[in-house]
Amino acid sequence: MLSEPHTTSPVRIGFLLMPNFSLIAFSSAIEPLRMANWVSGQTHYETLLVSHDGLAVPSSAGVQTLVDYSLEQIPTLDALFVCGASPIARTGNEEVIAWLRRPRSGRMAMGGIGTGSYLLACAGLLNDCRATIHWWDLDSLREEFPQTRMTNNLFELDNKRYTCSGGTAAMDMMLSLIGQFHGMELAAAISEQFVHERIRSSEDPQRVPLRTRLGISQPKLVEAVQLIEANIEEPLSTDDLAHHVGISRRHLERLFKRHLNTMPSKYYLEIRLEKARQLLRRSDKPILQVGLDCGFASASYFSTAYRNHYGLTPREERKQLAEQEPELPANSGLSRSVLMPGG
Repeated sequence: MLSEPHTTSPVRIGFLLMPNFSLIAFSSAIEPLRMANWVSGQTHYETLLVSHDGLAVPSSAGVQTLVDYSLEQIPTLDALFVCGASPIARTGNEEVIAWLRRPRSGRMAMGGIGTGSYLLACAGLLNDCRATIHWWDLDSLREEFPQTRMTNNLFELDNKRYTCSGGTAAMDMMLSLIGQFHGMELAAAISEQFVHERIRSSEDPQRVPLRTRLGISQPKLVEAVQLIEANIEEPLSTDDLAHHVGISRRHLERLFKRHLNTMPSKYYLEIRLEKARQLLRRSDKPILQVGLDCGFASASYFSTAYRNHYGLTPREERKQLAEQEPELPANSGLSRSVLMPGG
């Protein structure tokens, strides 16, 4: 929970915008604070925007956003939220991470919106804390930061560390904080103003339930797809899938054909390739390791399957991504990133 403000002072919250920050996540975080003031008729919250150097910052949609301060000019805050790049940027953040690592008063809470959680983890600010990030990046961060208890929840509030998965989850996190700080009646009124059906809890899952995603309710098929998604590195055979869900191979194949218009083996391959593409775009793992992590025993098989599905090889995918990186001034301390899904 945020520190109690002085009776006449609003809670002062800063937003550190990283290049290619997610516009929807940032808006979902800052708008509830503005609405809290409007609905209550009181200035409960004061917000200010920050960038590395005090200059305008481009969002992932290309919208340039003016800021109030540079990192070195930030006044005293009750909380600072880092709005990370979309997709995650693993290089070019050294100066920002060094600033986050500086010793400071324990009064200021720290938060990560979307991939902002990654920068907090890099700075050691999420050690021994529950934290979350967009589901696209969860697996890689669990590997990289074992000292952080990464969850797949919508958001996490652990002492003075607030993280969310990005997107509209930022609104639920802020509404929850407003509810703790100024009462759930105010939070509910804000939610109504935004035509937000309900305030989701921190335990809500990030991803749409599998039944909804697939648009099916056949329990054996849902169970089979769950097994597929849980066994990417060591794929199961169609016979194994059928055995685990308790039906014959032919029955399983009929279910896939009827409901998903494909065969189990083809669907499985597409899921593995989708995971591989995610890792190629969102991690710096070697291409061979990406293939192994996605169940491809040889580099040639991985490359051929990838090219047949996406029209380019894994190596060409990485090269294409590198060519799309925006040009940034040398030694700017800004992140290099490309437009991609994510929080």
